Amino acid sequence: QVQVVESGGGLVQAGGSLRLSCVVSGSIFSINAMGWYRQVPGKQRELVASVTGVGSINYADSVKGRFTISRDNAKNTVYLQMNSLKFEDTAVYYCNANVRARTLGYPADYWGQGTQVTVSS
Repeated sequence: QVQVVESGGGLVQAGGSLRLSCVVSGSIFSINAMGWYRQVPGKQRELVASVTGVGSINYADSVKGRFTISRDNAKNTVYLQMNSLKFEDTAVYYCNANVRARTLGYPADYWGQGTQVTVSS
């Protein structure tokens, strides 16, 4: 069993900042890539930022220069620091982790339940 739990969402004014956290726990053998996605009603879930197991980072063009992803491997945690927030950043943010669980012989994607980020204009 692997659990993915996000925290840190909330309501913020445009121009403000929020920091999201995501902890992966359970029967973990190893964690590969970790990332943040977001989704608004009626639209597909989109990648916001991701970081591989060796530290390679990728950002969506819309958040480059404003958001920073980081991970703490000792804590099985990934963070998303969001600065200069815009109204269009409003969405449910989901954490994704590619995990090889001890009970499986191959890695699989696990998702958190999502955390709401609302930016008021």
